[in-house]
Amino acid sequence: LLPALLIFTIVPVGGVVTIAHHTVELQVADPPIGILLLLAFSSVSVYGTMLAGWASGSKYPLLGSIRASAQMISYEAAMGLTIATVVIVTHSLSTRAIVDAQAASFFHWNIFRLGILPFPLFLVAVTAELNRPPFDLTEGEQELVGGFNTEYSSLRFALFYLSEFMNTITMSAVMVTLFFGGPDGPGFHFLRWLWPIVWFAGKTVVFLYAYVWIRAALPRLRYDQLMGIGWKVLIPFSLGWLLVVAAFRVGTVWGFGVFVGCALA
Repeated sequence: LLPALLIFTIVPVGGVVTIAHHTVELQVADPPIGILLLLAFSSVSVYGTMLAGWASGSKYPLLGSIRASAQMISYEAAMGLTIATVVIVTHSLSTRAIVDAQAASFFHWNIFRLGILPFPLFLVAVTAELNRPPFDLTEGEQELVGGFNTEYSSLRFALFYLSEFMNTITMSAVMVTLFFGGPDGPGFHFLRWLWPIVWFAGKTVVFLYAYVWIRAALPRLRYDQLMGIGWKVLIPFSLGWLLVVAAFRVGTVWGFGVFVGCALA
């Protein structure tokens, strides 16, 4: 639960507000390495699942926790590569800088600047990271009884589900920040500080609704299908798209340098 809460601290939930002649950003913290903290905290969260399955003293929860560690390691690579494309375009690891880079217009959102492919790759990778259906194989009732949380009840059982739902909210907010402009949106002359918060909350709720929709619509995958998608589809496509984006950025810089050199000559 704590990594999910800590990730949310670097998410900009609103614009810049002036209070008593002081400029305040509606964000708990804006470290210059915010994206690295996001990746670090999302990686640390696997320890809770792994240690819970090991400490239960039963082989089926242990099997579920081993599945969780393999699944998260596999999809963490694809998620990191898609985030790297965002960093290349925005030239910053700060979440506030990423939001500001998309604020020029609707078409400057990263989902359009990067092409349509990186966002679906990121969405699938994050869904697998969150152990949400159809990737909830750590809780496969057919073969694992109940998964890594079988031996837990009361508050400990509640903490597992609190962390799952908080992770869902946090990663929905991260998707809005990285690809959909964060709190960016049309505003009005009255209550200007409120509209960025409204836009951010509305975009996040759309993704939360999509997660509920996916849970009700798609069947659970087999474990070999899960690992095949991660290693054979997501990682090659995300790595290839990263190279394409990097080539375009380098080509643009080189082309501008050649143009300036010719002009000076």
